Amino acid sequence: MATVSLRQGDLVWGKLGRYPPWPGKIVNPPKDLKKPSGKKSLFVKFFGTEDHAWIKVEQLKPYHAHKEEMVKANKGKRFQQAVDAVEEYLKKAKAKELVRNSGEDKGKQAGKKGEGKAKKAPGERKRKSSASGALSPQKKSREQSPRKRGRPPKEEKDASPPQPSSLKKLAMKTVSRFSWPPPTSEEDTAGTSWLIHGHRTLGTEMVLKKPSVTYQAISKRLKVSEEDTGSTSIQAADSTAINGNVTPTDKKIGFLGLGLMGCGIVSNLLKKGHTVTVWNRTAEKKTSGGVDSEVWDQDENRKCDLFIQEGAHLGRTPAEVVSTCDITFACVADPKAAKDLVLGPSGVLQGIRPGKCYVDMSTVDAETVTELAQVIVSRGGRFLEAPVSGNQQLSNDGMLMILAAGDQGVYEDCHSCFQAMGKTCFFLGAVGNAARMMLILNMVQGSFMATIAEGMTLAQVTGQSQQTLLDILNQGQLASIFLDQKCQNILQGNFKPDFYLKYIQKDLRLAIALGDSVNHPTPMAAAANEVYKRAKALDQSDNDMSAVYRAYIH
Repeated sequence: MATVSLRQGDLVWGKLGRYPPWPGKIVNPPKDLKKPSGKKSLFVKFFGTEDHAWIKVEQLKPYHAHKEEMVKANKGKRFQQAVDAVEEYLKKAKAKELVRNSGEDKGKQAGKKGEGKAKKAPGERKRKSSASGALSPQKKSREQSPRKRGRPPKEEKDASPPQPSSLKKLAMKTVSRFSWPPPTSEEDTAGTSWLIHGHRTLGTEMVLKKPSVTYQAISKRLKVSEEDTGSTSIQAADSTAINGNVTPTDKKIGFLGLGLMGCGIVSNLLKKGHTVTVWNRTAEKKTSGGVDSEVWDQDENRKCDLFIQEGAHLGRTPAEVVSTCDITFACVADPKAAKDLVLGPSGVLQGIRPGKCYVDMSTVDAETVTELAQVIVSRGGRFLEAPVSGNQQLSNDGMLMILAAGDQGVYEDCHSCFQAMGKTCFFLGAVGNAARMMLILNMVQGSFMATIAEGMTLAQVTGQSQQTLLDILNQGQLASIFLDQKCQNILQGNFKPDFYLKYIQKDLRLAIALGDSVNHPTPMAAAANEVYKRAKALDQSDNDMSAVYRAYIH
């Protein structure tokens, strides 16, 4: 089998994980981006997206040589758009080549004219010289000295961008092994966002699907940072990736908890063809000796019925779901609910067997998730924490952001599930890291919401238009979907929950405790927390977090 050496500028088909092959171009990686260890990889920019990735050489094939088979095998709309983008790129490259060749032809013609002038009779040159006496000797010298034949003028040569290597040569050969030549230019690295960086010790990164255009405008860069703890954060932007169709895992999936987030997640798992068994708890207030307590509802409640109609199976208890499924996800309200789900009667722990996987998607503190991981692993189970960032609408749209930590093998096994429910995944290393990161994220979000409410009320009491304030904010650096939606809630007086106020207050409380545990001050979060507590006292717990506005007007 012939050997092909790929280099910068070559067009290729790149295979990333379980995604279908996608057309791309080999480019230089950013200077501060570390190349993954292990097998040789090349940095590829994918067409039809803003995505880049390190791709192992054995997962690369020359574009032209394999175009026909790839186009036959993939019929998706985004795939076709990517192929069209390649063809458009080739047209532009051909046009540049014509311009360059035209410059060469002009150079040749200029050379011939110069030679003809050199052969003119001395008398004729003398007459022309006297007729144009205003010309300087230097200019005459340039006019009479032809350029080297076949070479374009320097200005034209400099204006021509670097050209990719010969595609014809690649089309004649089959890939078996590739070499990684040293970069020759900075082509395609300036002004572009880069997307993912493989880290072998921490496993697979996942960029799952394309966010809305507005999200693309808000986040246009990615940053990879390796902490001293060994965790890796992979922050994605405009993650169209190589979405294609989701290929559902053949593993049986369980899901415990059908709240605002859980319902959207399960719906998307079913839509993408996963086999799902569901179970839900209903929190009822029962009085026993004057003490309120939460009890499990094991009946076929209405939420479960809706998903059973869509093809889900019903589990009678958490233990039954875990024992009959390969991977069981759980998404509940708080640390107490998460512990009760695992440790309570007919709980998860009773159904755990060696090899069973448990993925907790609840937003809890690191101590709680570490305790759960320990008891699951003690029974031979495998544990992953994967709290999600987003709201009800993003959950319904399958556009959540997933922060994962724990068993890397489980993380990889969850690939198709994460692809169905989210737009981006981050693997953060050891258990507890995802919980800490999620609390920090929600601390920032909750504090920001309180500040928005404070600004809107201050505008009102000082005679300023709240709508005008929103218009100004939407034109400034703070513009975001979050800001616009929450301000619209305030303007319309509509606080239908998209993210419960009681849950953001819970996250602020846990984030403050996280700061206390390391003696780190969190005065802004503490102030915001007090405002949310005031809103809860005004009976706003089950409204959207934007109802914190009412704490300022009462």
